[in-house]
Amino acid sequence: MYLERVNDHPIRHSNCAEAPVRRTSGVLSVLLLAFGAAHGLSAQQTGGAPSGQAAGFQLEQNYPNPFNPETKIPFVLTEELFVDGRPAVVSLRIFNLLQQMVAVPVALGHPSGEGVQVQQLEYFQPGRYEAFWDGTDLAGRQVASGIYFMQLTVNGVSKMRKMYVLK
Repeated sequence: MYLERVNDHPIRHSNCAEAPVRRTSGVLSVLLLAFGAAHGLSAQQTGGAPSGQAAGFQLEQNYPNPFNPETKIPFVLTEELFVDGRPAVVSLRIFNLLQQMVAVPVALGHPSGEGVQVQQLEYFQPGRYEAFWDGTDLAGRQVASGIYFMQLTVNGVSKMRKMYVLK
């Protein structure tokens, strides 16, 4: 290894090249984690409907997006969910990049009342509905800025979308 003195400090040329490599690999690790988490979460479509086919519901983009500190999450339940006369069972959960559940939004305009968590909540007719998230986690603390995922599950079939919190 070649050593050189600059201002009486030995410099190892291999370390000079290693610093940008370490920095680049750190950035790549973060990007891969973000992409991997996004890919892993979006692949959580479960139940009978493949990702390209209709499942009887739609998860629309939250608004505003990005948001601070609160947002509304619209979703649509179509008629095909109700052909057998049974209610649609709906859950809506918020996850962080590490795929940890952060929050459960509350229903707006649900027959059970305002502020009911969208967790195994029954809907009896088709329509466009909304949920509200105040930007807090399960412990009531404001979440940090970043990317989050909303997962809507209807009768065992899940769809996900990305949203952004900016402080």
